[in-house]
Amino acid sequence: MTAYGSYRPVRLSPQRGSIARALAKDSPLRRLDWIMILAALALSLGSSLLVWSATRGRDNLTHGDPQYFLYRHLTNLLIGLVLCGITVLIGVRRVRTAVPVLYLAVLVILVTALSPLGSRVNGAHSWIQFGGGFSLQPAEFAKLAIVLGMAVVLSARVDAGEREIPGDKSVLQALVIAGIPICVVMLMPDLGSVMVMAVTIMGILLASGVPNRWVFGLLVAGGGGAAAIWQLGVLSKYQIDRFAAFANPALDPAGVGYNTAQARIAIGSGGLTGMGLFHGTQTTGQFVPEQQTDFVFTVAGEELGFVGGITLILLLGVVLWRACRIARQATDLYGTILAGGVIAWFAFQAFENIGMTLGIMPVAGIPLPFVSYGGSSMFAVWIAIGLLQSVRSQRPIGT
Repeated sequence: MTAYGSYRPVRLSPQRGSIARALAKDSPLRRLDWIMILAALALSLGSSLLVWSATRGRDNLTHGDPQYFLYRHLTNLLIGLVLCGITVLIGVRRVRTAVPVLYLAVLVILVTALSPLGSRVNGAHSWIQFGGGFSLQPAEFAKLAIVLGMAVVLSARVDAGEREIPGDKSVLQALVIAGIPICVVMLMPDLGSVMVMAVTIMGILLASGVPNRWVFGLLVAGGGGAAAIWQLGVLSKYQIDRFAAFANPALDPAGVGYNTAQARIAIGSGGLTGMGLFHGTQTTGQFVPEQQTDFVFTVAGEELGFVGGITLILLLGVVLWRACRIARQATDLYGTILAGGVIAWFAFQAFENIGMTLGIMPVAGIPLPFVSYGGSSMFAVWIAIGLLQSVRSQRPIGT
């Protein structure tokens, strides 16, 4: 027996010791932004119900299996989470050294999609089909390549202590790096992705602190380029028709304006709290095309109402808010630029996607981040979350 008051050492079990290490202040898990991760996870998990509701009655898409898209969406999410975790484990510094290889790999798959090996979907030659229902949309990864490539070039001399802000030569090199994939995507043509990339470039330049003349110059050049593209007939007829329908919603409500007209009806019929999950008349009646992808917000608006729609927007806002904190607290310019590029990418893509369902933006055919069905988009946004978490992990303990 042990006498009263004598000291007996307390031995922690291996399991309790592991938990203690995981919760320690300097633990890698404590360095992650769990608010951002949980908000993004809530979006991706919640959207699985929206995708399921939009597709469970569409036998022509599900091959008779009502859960077909539900399982695939959850599988895409799982793969996205694994890619996010791998990105965090690799670390932003090692990713930085691998950017040239990653950039070239993205260019290869972009060109492959444009070649005879690619396939055309909804008017754009922007997909690679692998069989078994699996496909890849390289333009989603081109957004990552632009963010990473521009961040490396713009921050190189600043982080080395040679300059206070990126020089003109660095800006020109960064614009060339961004311009190459944009030109390939434009040839597909995938105008929606090009719009997102253009806004992402502006966000990167603003985050890097380049002189304002570059920002204003790009705005003027972008306006002139858009006018030239319109006049030279680069855009396909269906893309021109989309802009025409946006400018005049009553132009062809049974044709090119059908999607947006049905989308507004669906959202408007939801009211404050919606018709209830799986009970939306527009959704069950299959009146809204591409409802599991580009128009997935209409499911939230109709079945969950204003409350559901605003909750989705608020969750996206939380992700952007936490990304802004990461950009502000980054320990080097590379991390600031990387976070700034992701913020511009997510913010504009969400605004464009939701805006086109409400009729305040033209239909551009881009997914809603974390919400729309699609493996390429889900993988790309979760890799971006991993990059943000890795940038945050570089900051000193306690900040």
